[in-house]
Amino acid sequence: MDFEFSEDQVSLRDAVARWVDKAYGFEQRRAIVKAGGYSAESWTAMAELGLLGLAIPEEQGGMGFGAVEAMVVMEELGRGMVLEPYAAVALVAAPMLVHSAAPSKDLWLQNIADGSALVVLAHQERGARHRLQHVQTTAEQDHSGNWRLNGRKSLVPAGQHAGAFIVPARVSGAVDDPSGIALFLVAPGVGVSLQGYPTQDGACAAEVTLDGATGIQMYAAGEAYAVLEAAIDRGLAAQAAEGVGLMDKLTAITVDYMNTRKQFNVTLASFQALRHRIADVKMQLELARSMSYYASLKLGEPAPQRRRAISQAKVQIGNSARFVGQQCVQLHGGIAVTDEYVASHYFKRLTMLEMEYGDTLHHLGEVSARMQDTAGVFA
Repeated sequence: MDFEFSEDQVSLRDAVARWVDKAYGFEQRRAIVKAGGYSAESWTAMAELGLLGLAIPEEQGGMGFGAVEAMVVMEELGRGMVLEPYAAVALVAAPMLVHSAAPSKDLWLQNIADGSALVVLAHQERGARHRLQHVQTTAEQDHSGNWRLNGRKSLVPAGQHAGAFIVPARVSGAVDDPSGIALFLVAPGVGVSLQGYPTQDGACAAEVTLDGATGIQMYAAGEAYAVLEAAIDRGLAAQAAEGVGLMDKLTAITVDYMNTRKQFNVTLASFQALRHRIADVKMQLELARSMSYYASLKLGEPAPQRRRAISQAKVQIGNSARFVGQQCVQLHGGIAVTDEYVASHYFKRLTMLEMEYGDTLHHLGEVSARMQDTAGVFA
């Protein structure tokens, strides 16, 4: 299999890398964190680069690129620890709109591509423990035929900045019945209350409470759950690529530190035991990179194969992130846990990443549940 990137993909990667280096330095990022974890200026810059329309078809105002291009972009955004919810909007929510029944979908897609609106998936609920089918939010039609939603969604990325939410809601069945879930487009307004807050990595999220909020049905019950699963898988693949970018940059920072910091009048890099530890870090990084490629390449497979591959990738990314983060902090010493030093922020983001879209143990269970005729690892 050819793992070389095309000229277009290399050009895309270089363009994102240049923007990150120029506009998203550590001090600039710290200023965004202090301002609330979101920068409208950075969002506009990503739109001008064409990144927000990456996964949107050309006829709907986007670039029409695929999973590999998304992976390339996410690696570079990971290296810069970009706070804005790029993956949540451009790679998760936007493709959900493309084939939806929402009459306003083309306008929303154009607004996403040009950076004038954020649309995010609001799916997580308290008590769900990463189970997508566990949906307590309800949707009922009133006497006029309009859908009214009631419930609460947690940890919605940049929720207070969103122009609309894609909300899974139950129209029938028990709490854990996937066939009773439909997807709705909900705009902030009457019946929608937001409580924003910062997250540990410096970004922002919100609790979204729906109390009779009006929703436009995007996908009816029956087809909606498969769309939701595919969206989460795209988010996991994007997250894997981001994790590789984070680990790659943190490793480079650690190697630079070891080449300059001296003990007993020699650099840390001269100690064989520490060189062995950084070699182990590089091994974990490359394992994560290979599984990130695997996840992106499997996004076009049928759901059973895709879901297992994505969970396998998530397990490796989680294990690698924990190992690389902890080793790099220890190789630095105490400075690596101070807020003023960049390595601590990479460690925090890696820790957050391990918990998003289901933690490592959850996805280990997903992999186990999908092992049938073989051991599953080399099938």
